[in-house]
Amino acid sequence: MKTVMKSLAAGLLLGLSSLCCFAEVAVIVHPSSTISSLSEDDIARLFLGKAKSFPGGGAAIPVNQLEGSAVRDKFNETVCKKSASQYKAYWSQLVFTGKGTPPKDAGDDAAVKALVAANPAMIGYIDANALDASVKVVYRLP
Repeated sequence: MKTVMKSLAAGLLLGLSSLCCFAEVAVIVHPSSTISSLSEDDIARLFLGKAKSFPGGGAAIPVNQLEGSAVRDKFNETVCKKSASQYKAYWSQLVFTGKGTPPKDAGDDAAVKALVAANPAMIGYIDANALDASVKVVYRLP
């Protein structure tokens, strides 16, 4: 029993330390976009299918990282205010009722960055450590 408790405690500490040291997440758009910043609410509305265009006009196509990635989980919890399972259930209900189509799962940081850099209508999010001049940051998660 002591071994089990020690293992649980070690696992909990390891999990907490990885959360504390998690890198910053940046919401990105095409570098030619006229948008300089977006609010958390604007971004949530796009990724929850409540808005189809950027504030001020222009079609917006949100792209997600792959399901289960740490960056996606942090984004969903912080911006969309949903756990991974809540986000999936939210979109399942909208799809089932014909009221929406979820954002495309684009891949990892590099894949999302490449898609956003190639399409002025796309918006995505990546680990801030993966940023370069091919995209523009419009929001950083606190």
